[in-house]
Amino acid sequence: MGDDRRRGPTARREPSSALIAGVVLAAGEASRFGATKQLVPLDGRPLVLHAVQTLLEAGLAPVVVVTGHDAERVEAVLPPDARAVRNERFRDGQASSLAAGLDALGPDVAGAVVLLADQPGVRPDEVRRLVERFRGRPAPIVRLVYRDGPGPALLARSVFEAVHELRGDVGARALIEAHPTWVRTVSVDRAAPRDVDRPEDLPRP
Repeated sequence: MGDDRRRGPTARREPSSALIAGVVLAAGEASRFGATKQLVPLDGRPLVLHAVQTLLEAGLAPVVVVTGHDAERVEAVLPPDARAVRNERFRDGQASSLAAGLDALGPDVAGAVVLLADQPGVRPDEVRRLVERFRGRPAPIVRLVYRDGPGPALLARSVFEAVHELRGDVGARALIEAHPTWVRTVSVDRAAPRDVDRPEDLPRP
């Protein structure tokens, strides 16, 4: 077998009209939170909507939300311009939800920005910077890097198939760690937004 560092996937330069999708992973049981955290109110909106609106405001289309645990209730709060994809195997872990979301995208999609439902602090302009970097200087994976750590990533279609090799409660980060030469970064001059894992992680008014 060849060395995948030299013979890995490539990403071609995409025209400005190429579709870049958004995928929100919202299928987990949130055992550490103790409730369906996707629906916990934050600034008057369910938590999941913050990630969805970030992708929509960034101009991504389509935006797919992968549901699983408490799927009907989560799907009920989604806006009409976001499409729900239900992962019946969500208990297998985040890897199965990531694969389900990417598999739901049509052949006209050149890449996808992946957010977790518990990442309310990512900004639309940061997502747009990922897209601009991918279109101008394409790479298999383009990732935000904040002052104190990494953030979400855009996955080119050329790596979608590799996601099916992931197992368990891992996502794009595992793919990045396994194939660091596939990755290009976009620096963001602020601290990384916090994930919401427990009730005390919710921003206080």
